[in-house]
Amino acid sequence: MSQFDLQGIGMTSQRTRDRLVARLREQGIEDEVVLQLMGSVPRHIFIDEAWSHRAYEDSSLPIGHGQTISQPFIVALMSQLLNVQPRERVLEVGTGSGYQTAILASLCQRLFSIERIEALVPRAQERLGAMKLRNIRVRHGDGYAGWPENGPFDGILVTAAPPEIPEALIEQLAVGGRLVVPVGTDQAQLLKVIDRTDDGLNETVLEAVHFVPLVNGTAKQ
Repeated sequence: MSQFDLQGIGMTSQRTRDRLVARLREQGIEDEVVLQLMGSVPRHIFIDEAWSHRAYEDSSLPIGHGQTISQPFIVALMSQLLNVQPRERVLEVGTGSGYQTAILASLCQRLFSIERIEALVPRAQERLGAMKLRNIRVRHGDGYAGWPENGPFDGILVTAAPPEIPEALIEQLAVGGRLVVPVGTDQAQLLKVIDRTDDGLNETVLEAVHFVPLVNGTAKQ
C-alpha cells in the first residue's frame, strides 16, 4: 500500500483544488484538459509533509537538493503551451518531484523524463507509480544531452533554465515538434517556445520567469 494519500483525505479537499483551478482561469489558463488535470492531480503527494499545508498555493516549494516544485501557474502554462496539438512522444528534462511529469503523462502517449540528481529519481518513481501512471520512463541522466535513443520527440519541456538552449535538445525535436524552455541566468530568464517546421525553427519569447538553473552533468546527491 502506498504511503501517499491519493484522495487527499485530511490534507486537501476538492473545494481547495477547485479554488486553484479558478485562480488559474483568472491568470489566463484556457486549456480545459490542462485545467482538469491541475484540479485532479494531487500536488500534495509530490512535496514533503512539512510543506503539505501549502500544497495548493500558487507558489514554488522546496523539494530538497536545492530544487523546487514549480508554482501551479507555471506548470499549467507550460503544459498548455505544449498541448496545442496531440503529442505522441514527449521528453521532460528535469523530473524533480514528478509533479509536472504527472501532468504531462496525460497529455501524450509516451513520456520520457530525465533527472540530473539521482536521489530524486526513486522518490519521483514511487509517487508516479502510486498514481498508476504506466506510460512514463524516468532515468537519472544529463538533461543537456537529452535522450537521443528515444527521439525524435514531438514535444520537449524543460523544467530548469539553461543559459542557452542545449543543441542536443534542438536536434532531438521532430518536425512539427515544440520545445518549451526557460532560458537565461539567475538574474534574468525568459520562457521560450521553439517550433520546428519543414522550413526550420521558429522562436517565440513569452514572459519573464524564474527557475533553478539547468546544470550540465549528473549528481548523486
